[in-house]
Amino acid sequence: QVQLVESGGGLVQPGGSLRLSCAASGSIFSINAMGWYRQAPGKERELVAVITSGDTTNYADSVKGRFTISRDNAKNTVYLQMNTLKPEDTAVYYCHANIRRLLATRDYDYWGQGTQVTVSS
Repeated sequence: QVQLVESGGGLVQPGGSLRLSCAASGSIFSINAMGWYRQAPGKERELVAVITSGDTTNYADSVKGRFTISRDNAKNTVYLQMNTLKPEDTAVYYCHANIRRLLATRDYDYWGQGTQVTVSS
């Protein structure tokens, strides 16, 4: 099986920074795109940032210039550096990865358990 384990959420003041990490483990042959989504109370889950296996990145307009996604393929880990945080960034952040398992004939989507980010003074 495959697991995604997130860490790094918490409470931060407006203008502050946080770094989220998500490590994939298990019977992994290869990892395609990895990304971060978020869901605020009463809202739908939305894409925050995504990074392909070739390190191409894409960001939601609301976080461009403030958030940076990166990955360490040797560690099967994706990161989200969040700077200049705003109260509207408050949400549960979910890690996503599209993974080819060992001996599998297709790719599967996996999600982390979510980590709370709260931006408040």
